[in-house]
Parts: sequence; C-alpha cells; structure tokens
Amino acid sequence: MTEKTAAPAPAAGKGLQNVVVGQTKLSLVNGTEGKLIYAGYNIEDLAEHATFEEVIYLLWHGKLPTQSQLEELRKNLFAEMSLSPEILALMRQFPKKATPMAVLRTTVSALALWDADADNNSPEQNRRKATLLTAKTPTIVAAWERIRTDKEPLQPRADLSLAANFLYMLKGTEPQKQEVAVMDAYLVLLSEHGMNASTFSARVTTSTLSDMYSAITTAIGTLKGAAHGGANEEAMRMFFEIGSADNVEQWFKDNVKTGKKRVMGMGHRVYKALDPRAAVLNSKSKAMAEATNNMKWYELAAKLEKTARADEDFIKKNLYANVDYYSAIALYTIGIPMDQFTPLFAIARVPGWCAHIFEQWADNRLIRPDVEYVGPMGLKWIPIEQRGN
Repeated sequence: MTEKTAAPAPAAGKGLQNVVVGQTKLSLVNGTEGKLIYAGYNIEDLAEHATFEEVIYLLWHGKLPTQSQLEELRKNLFAEMSLSPEILALMRQFPKKATPMAVLRTTVSALALWDADADNNSPEQNRRKATLLTAKTPTIVAAWERIRTDKEPLQPRADLSLAANFLYMLKGTEPQKQEVAVMDAYLVLLSEHGMNASTFSARVTTSTLSDMYSAITTAIGTLKGAAHGGANEEAMRMFFEIGSADNVEQWFKDNVKTGKKRVMGMGHRVYKALDPRAAVLNSKSKAMAEATNNMKWYELAAKLEKTARADEDFIKKNLYANVDYYSAIALYTIGIPMDQFTPLFAIARVPGWCAHIFEQWADNRLIRPDVEYVGPMGLKWIPIEQRGN
C-alpha cells in the first residue's frame, strides 16, 4: 500500500495577496467594481450626508446613531479632546524638525503612561480608550503644528465638531463652512478600508493580548510608510514638480513613459476600477478650488489624470486615481501643511482601527501565519578560526 502524503498548502501571494485572514462586519471593499461599503452603507451616501461622528458611531455600534446617541458621543469625545500639561510638556521637548507622524506615534504611545487602566482590556475600558484616542489624535496633530511654529497650542471648543475643531486648533482662525464640509467628508472617506496594512498590523498586535495604545501605535507606525499613508504627500510633491497644467504632457512623456517616475496617487493594490473615494474627492477638491479662486492645482491634476488614463499602459493595468490623488489637492487648498497629510489620514483611521480591535477581541486568536523557507539546507558547522575572512 502506497503511503499518502499531505498535499502542500497553497502558496500565498506575495504580501499575502488574495489571502483571506478573517471576517469583518465593518466594511466591504470591492476593488473590481470600485465599491466601498461601511456596515451596509455606500461610501458615496455617507460622504455626502454623514458627519465624521456619525460614521464613528456606525463603525463602533454597527448602526447609525439617533440624535440623542450622536449628542452623547459628541459630548464624550469633547470631554477627552484636551491634552494634559504633562503631554504638552513632553511634546515641547521634541526636536522641531521631527516629522509629524513620528510625533503622533510617540505621543499616542506616551498617553498610555498616564492611563492607570492602559492594560485593562475589558470591553468597557477599550470603548473608553477608543473614545480617548479618537478625540485626542486631532488635538495632538494640531498642537504639534503650533509648537513647531512657535505658537501656543489651542484648546478645543465645545461648539465645534471634530473636523471643525481640528481646523480651528491647527490654524487659530474660525473654520470656514466649506472647509469643514470638505474635512468632514475626507475623514468619513478615510475612516475604514478593510484589511489594509495598518489595520492588519493593529489586529496582529491586539491578537497577542496587548493593549489598545500599543495596537494604535503599531498602526500609526505602519501608516507612516510612503507605500501606505504617505502617498498623498508624494502626490502633492509631484504636482509641485510639474508646476502647471501646461507642463503635464511633456512631464508625462519625459518621466512616466521613460520609466523614471510613477504617477503618484494612481493605481491601487485592491482597486482595479476608479476608487469611489477618489470620485468624491475629485468633486470636493474642484468645489474647494472654485471657492478659493485657485484652480491651478486642480486643473493640473485633472489634466494629468486624463493624460494617464489615455495611455495604453494605464488602460491595460487598470490604473485609476486613488483616494490620495485628489485628497492632496483638497487638503493643500484648505491650508494643511503637506507633511501633515498623513497624520490627518491617521485622525480619520483611528476609529476604524479601534473598531477592528473590538472585533479582534470579540473572537481572538493569535495571528501567526506560516512562511515558506527558501534558504540553504545541510550546512556543516565550521569553527570560527577556519572561516577565513
């Protein structure tokens, strides 16, 4: 009788591509059709009608809030927005040339030091910490912008939403209605996106039974990478390099067609159709440009997208504008410093990360994938004196 051997496990795609690592009720990302759904709601509807706070409630509770539930959430968030004197004193010691994402990562980690229940992972304490982290992240980002430009950090205002408070604390002026609308839409669009790299890293950390501060710090560190959260900053730098819409075709020919450079903000690991978030931000950035009488960057971006989408390589590879492409224009027009684009992404994503942490705790198992060994075998030990140079 011939002995049967177990069939080899199917090889994972590079970077775990096409590998399903779990189940979620938070969002559906359909890259083939260009659809994004949060807990049953199309992202286009949420971006048009919902506030960031309503989406936070949706992600944390699986349903949209009533008016009283929304007011309770807003009250709880505002109660946690201010930074303690100890945290502000710590931030003032950071080098002023420190990157904002490094400051955010370090400050979020430091918050745990002043939380007596940092290691208490009960559902009640994790809900409290999620509220705290969601509320304090905008304040940290805004405070660092003030500190590094020799200005005094501002206290949040009870009469303002999270989006409006961020703009107020960042710039020190009354936020304009259209700016707040664009900011709110941006935060809604970026708050959740399936098992992306930073969300996965947060769930891996959580699966070890570590605390929420550690998981969110892990996620921020992952988001910091240029291949994930830093792409909109790179897109804006590309627009600056091109200079004007008149230069688009020559720049594309000299740089993209020769393989020297990529069009930053076009193409996506998941989407093989237009990123639905990009479509929303296209219209938002255009409206913002028209309102401020500054069409230069929008016209440049629109022409570059049109030029790229007419190219046979972009058509063949299904490369479309992603969320980073037009968000760069929208955020820059509002007056957000370019190196604060990624921290703003983190502000949006914190409630989504927290929602995934809730899910991981509800049905936890240590995330520990296998790996295929492809190194040498059968090597013999050589004493150190015989190893040569």
